[in-house]
Amino acid sequence: MKFIDEARIEVVAGDGGNGSASFRREKFIERGGPDGGDGGRGGSIILVADENINTLVDYRFVKKYVAKKGENGRGADRYGHSGEDIYLRVPVGTVVIDYESGVTLIDMDSHNQEYVVAKGGKGGLGNLHFKSSTNRAPRKTTPGEKGEHKTLKLELKVLADVGLLGLPNAGKSTFIRAVSAARPRVADYPFTTLHPNLGVVRVDNARSFVIADIPGLIEGASEGVGLGFKFLRHLQRTKVLLHLVDIFPIDESINIVTSAVAITQELKKYDEELYNKPRYLVINKIDLIPAEERNKYVNNFIIEFKKYSTNTDFSKIFVISGINGEGCKELCYDLMNLLEK
Repeated sequence: MKFIDEARIEVVAGDGGNGSASFRREKFIERGGPDGGDGGRGGSIILVADENINTLVDYRFVKKYVAKKGENGRGADRYGHSGEDIYLRVPVGTVVIDYESGVTLIDMDSHNQEYVVAKGGKGGLGNLHFKSSTNRAPRKTTPGEKGEHKTLKLELKVLADVGLLGLPNAGKSTFIRAVSAARPRVADYPFTTLHPNLGVVRVDNARSFVIADIPGLIEGASEGVGLGFKFLRHLQRTKVLLHLVDIFPIDESINIVTSAVAITQELKKYDEELYNKPRYLVINKIDLIPAEERNKYVNNFIIEFKKYSTNTDFSKIFVISGINGEGCKELCYDLMNLLEK
């Protein structure tokens, strides 16, 4: 199923039914009095968070949802039927935004959570309610209320404990394949990953965490370069970020130190809170360097990186190889201990 993390929909709740102006008419009963019933309530539009759904793809094809109106009241004190409510199921982690005002209405962050996003109108009152000692034959009724009408923007933010950050081809997808059962596409060209991938990392029988891989970020993402930074919202729920750096890039003209530092600045432009989350520097593809040269190569890289990243603090630094799993187990155990704290 195609991964869709944004959608715009229109929701129209049902109008309430009108109240009835009726009088009791039976043989041998004179002046039976008012007996007009109330109108029924209009149907509401209700969102339901469902952990079994992971995409908003359904809302790309059907963009308008209209609930039924309430029936009008009738004589003999008969009330109109209420309109049937419409339940729209969305993934857990969906943020609902009023499109016109930009105000966030709710964050659907738990399974089976419900939210009435468009309320049906109340039914009108029949003339039964207006009788009194001085007005025994009222003809007054009230119309049903209009149902709410809204345009909504739905944004999905995946639920994960750990987020992966880095340049295209830094090895993020290879790493998530090495530590979990997730199988994102891996290839030797930039932007292989076009949508977020989730994987469950099980460090032992009783402990696990969820890791999120998003498309690569490059300098200038805030101006729309590459895929932009719209996918960064999928990292906003994470507790810790892993900044993966390819120590041996395919393109030798790329300065991986300055490029990696530039990404942290793009992160800061997007969201200060996301920038301030705990971050690990993870040096990847160490298998491409001969064993006898690794320590020297890595130490020089770290020194150079710290020289350029004076404003960037990393909680810890790990050296791994996603392709053969070297160092991945130690990294995952350390992450698990951090998350448990």
